[in-house]
Amino acid sequence: MLRPEELGEGERGHWRELRAGATTPRNPFMEPEFTDVVGRVRPRARVAVLYDGGEAAGFLPHERGPLGQGRAIGLGVSDCQGAVLRPGLAPDTRRLLRACSLSSFAFDNLEAEQGLFVPHAAEEHTAYVIDVEKGYEAYESVLRAQSPKFLKTTLAKERRLGRQVGDVRFVFDEREPAALRTLMEWKSAQYRRTGRRDRFAQDWISRLVARLAETRAPECTGTLSVLYAGGRPVAAHFGLRSATVLACWFPAYDPGFAKYSPGLVLHLRMAEAAAAGGIGMLDMGRGAAEYKDSLKTGELPVYEGTVTRPGAGAALHWLGREPARRAHGFVRTRPRLASLAARTLKGAARLRRS
Repeated sequence: MLRPEELGEGERGHWRELRAGATTPRNPFMEPEFTDVVGRVRPRARVAVLYDGGEAAGFLPHERGPLGQGRAIGLGVSDCQGAVLRPGLAPDTRRLLRACSLSSFAFDNLEAEQGLFVPHAAEEHTAYVIDVEKGYEAYESVLRAQSPKFLKTTLAKERRLGRQVGDVRFVFDEREPAALRTLMEWKSAQYRRTGRRDRFAQDWISRLVARLAETRAPECTGTLSVLYAGGRPVAAHFGLRSATVLACWFPAYDPGFAKYSPGLVLHLRMAEAAAAGGIGMLDMGRGAAEYKDSLKTGELPVYEGTVTRPGAGAALHWLGREPARRAHGFVRTRPRLASLAARTLKGAARLRRS
């Protein structure tokens, strides 16, 4: 059992080799660099290293809470979670928790094909993806076939933005710190406007994003993409990229330019730049949204749930998390209730601002 920063380069190398040989997309959230950065802002972060035949054969990055309540590394913000195991290695799940001194292990974006934990999932969710493996032109052809009005309208708005505001410029990998601060301000305002908890009001999340913005590893690079018009930013996105996957994470735009749909324009330019850089997939994450429906070419399953072993810690976890999770799940699967809940959140947000 190690803190992330205690992993040796040999262990990190084994971790990367296991990810390189996996059949699932190489999501940067599953790389050792992401776990390392979480460990710098979350002191309870740990990595269980499984050895077989004298060499590292598996890794379980996690965070350990009171009474051994475990959670996936970065739970709440990480969009891809699970263990990194050598093919064929299948430890007993509850024995593994006992060895880690964990009473439970919670996840909310468990990667597909995680045979160790999927049987313990309570819900399956959908993550929406954009396939640009065959290039951006091929992606545009898909959009023209499945939603021609959307593509035509978005491109027309991009041209109008250029005419009415000023030259449109896109930067895929912006290194200007002020642009990241602007994005975080937009996103915080969006959270408050929609009545949701402001993630950037949590110090550890702000520090995590700031550190990841400086991370430049081949399979985990912090990437800030910005759409400019007339020399000023109008939309931005911060995410992580590997050589083959761009994990979309925090998109936002200036509401003053909403009529131009700058967020949609930004995503199209991100897809174009990703394809040009050899990236084959943009993972927009779980959670239904109109813009995702317009942009997606496919879907991937992700899972939410908890594996436990008998004890007080597991009971406390159930009492603290399960009733709320079930209530949220009940509302999500009923469109009228979900719509009412969204309107209620926005109304509460307006009352707080007044």
